[in-house]
Amino acid sequence: MKPALNFDWLYYELSKIGFKFAKPASPSTGDPLGEIISALLPYLFAGAGLLLLLYFIFGGLSLMLSRGDPKAVQSAKDKITSAVIGFIIVFVSYWLVQIVGIILGIEAIQTIFK
Repeated sequence: MKPALNFDWLYYELSKIGFKFAKPASPSTGDPLGEIISALLPYLFAGAGLLLLLYFIFGGLSLMLSRGDPKAVQSAKDKITSAVIGFIIVFVSYWLVQIVGIILGIEAIQTIFK
């Protein structure tokens, strides 16, 4: 029989900085690593959205300040294109995880953002 991993210290440290999640009653009733990932996911998606906004602003400013220089214009367009591609990846990954959760019947995945 494998010894159970003790994540009490991690629960304590994450609770000090504001993360809220249901700690399992015992190691055999839940996966503590899964709980931690579930608690972090909303913050990761919010961070991705914030980075998207910053990339759009930075790319738009670069485009406005390029003054017609073809290399600077292309660089600014590349920044905006990268931001759009990143947004598509984040959006598709969210829905893909939700669909897999529904298909496999994993309720923890379906309730992460509720």
